[in-house]
Amino acid sequence: MAFKDSYIPYGGYWSTPFCRWQGSFQNLHAIGFAADVTSRALNERGIGPERFDGFVLGITIPQPNLFYGGPWLAGLIGAEHLTAAMVGQACATGAKTLALGAQGIETGTNTNVLVITTDRCSNGPLLAYPNPMAPGATQDTESWVWDNFGFDPFAKNAMLETGENVAKEAGITKEEQDAVTLMRYGQYQDALKDEKAFQRRYMTLPVEVKDARGKKVLATVEGDEGIHPTTPDGLEKLKPVLPDGTISYGSQTHPADGNCGIIVSSREKARELSRDDNIEVKVHSYGEAKTKTGYMAMAVVPAAKKALEDAGVSISDMAAIKTHNPFAVNDIYLSREMDVDLKEMNNYGCSLIYGHPQGPTGTRLIIELIEELAIKGGGRGLFAGCAAGDSAAAVVLEVTVE
Repeated sequence: MAFKDSYIPYGGYWSTPFCRWQGSFQNLHAIGFAADVTSRALNERGIGPERFDGFVLGITIPQPNLFYGGPWLAGLIGAEHLTAAMVGQACATGAKTLALGAQGIETGTNTNVLVITTDRCSNGPLLAYPNPMAPGATQDTESWVWDNFGFDPFAKNAMLETGENVAKEAGITKEEQDAVTLMRYGQYQDALKDEKAFQRRYMTLPVEVKDARGKKVLATVEGDEGIHPTTPDGLEKLKPVLPDGTISYGSQTHPADGNCGIIVSSREKARELSRDDNIEVKVHSYGEAKTKTGYMAMAVVPAAKKALEDAGVSISDMAAIKTHNPFAVNDIYLSREMDVDLKEMNNYGCSLIYGHPQGPTGTRLIIELIEELAIKGGGRGLFAGCAAGDSAAAVVLEVTVE
């Protein structure tokens, strides 16, 4: 899917820190938390909610009263004139919601679209489903987060097993995965230098966590929370999670909580909302793909190729690449299949290190891609990431610095 007139105002995006599940954000309602952060972000940028004529909400984990999701969140931020499409496409949600926003611009339906992605993996719901045929008409239950991590109803395997399937077929060793994990941890440290100078380009900081009444401050979050120090010895000592496997807890990501926002506009409107008139951000394309059953990490490659093809460019044209990498296996496979240097991917961090709250994961990575390209003086960039159901999504964008 190619786009001709879809732009992101420079600085027209934001993200909370990501907190490991059962951390500081564990009790915050995903919709209410996103509304608070969005209102603050728009106010800091001098953008009134009345400027938007389109809204897309990405959320994958049910919350109380989510039935009213889009209109409810819109009302909370003072945009009562808006409704929203509500998208839940696992970790492809960030890329998909951006694409839907761009479609609104391309068709002339909208001029300024607000895209919000939010999720809370912590305290996920335990759902009960009627089953009149069960003994005593007892109910079937599902732990939304945990059970779905552990079982794909079509592939009949767990998320972790998809990573191991790819590692086995591609001959990817634990040692290779540990080396990539250590590299990614080092890249993330670059984002923390000079008092988090890179992250402060886009991240809403600090975040005060308040009680249910919104009065007492329970915690103040100054950055990503729950990231474990990573060392060669520490990774070497970790055993694979599965017998005869290769993936340890060190070389896979962790569930998290957080939210992000991004504005999609026409070129003219993006200039009006930009924090810097000399920087332009164009969305070129979106691609998605599904790979063979039980091999989720492989889907990133055809999704990336589709986005690149629709944008009329090649992987060698990319000045920066960001990936959603729930397993280090993902990056190794992509590197081999598309002839990309592992060192050239995921500067300043990635979800392997700072976690994945599902819906917002891709959005933050896209935001970081924009800022990396701006630092480099412009260029084209690729985001690509896998998602549940052996699928993946990718976006190509371009930053121009005058």
